Amino acid sequence: MDWYDTIFELIDMRSFSNLWFWIALAVVWSTASHWVLGVPYDMVARARRHGGQAAEDLEDLVRINTNRLLFIGGVSGLWLLGLACFLLTGLALLGFVYRVEFAQALFLLGFPMSIVGALNLSTARLIQDERATGEALWRRLTRHRTIVQAIGMVSIFITALWGMYQNLSIGPFGG
Repeated sequence: MDWYDTIFELIDMRSFSNLWFWIALAVVWSTASHWVLGVPYDMVARARRHGGQAAEDLEDLVRINTNRLLFIGGVSGLWLLGLACFLLTGLALLGFVYRVEFAQALFLLGFPMSIVGALNLSTARLIQDERATGEALWRRLTRHRTIVQAIGMVSIFITALWGMYQNLSIGPFGG
């Protein structure tokens, strides 16, 4: 057996039967729900509990991150949207028309995260338009996190169903 076969045996290229894919899926959604608009959620909880300097720090960090997101969206948003649509369409075609499992896995990671990206822009715009501070800001960030967690739960569920289907149909029991 040469090194190429050894590496591909060690790193199973079938995504849905690979433990690393499921670890990556868990890390992606855990990170997405912890970092709300680029702000760690524990800062929101600390600001709500203690107020004062913690609340000021949270408001400053949210202001910086929302300004950054909205600037990037305003300057290169259409280009990023076009690139994201191109990549997601390519992954969907490769994955579900040409049956490339790796592309299916990347699509099932990328498509829900693109929804989270759009939600980030929407929430950033709302925070800036409302000039949200204090309790209104904390509620907005908590609502955003809850929606991201719901998207994550649905995404993980759909990915798990598709992964089980793939493993059963391609594995030793499938045709």
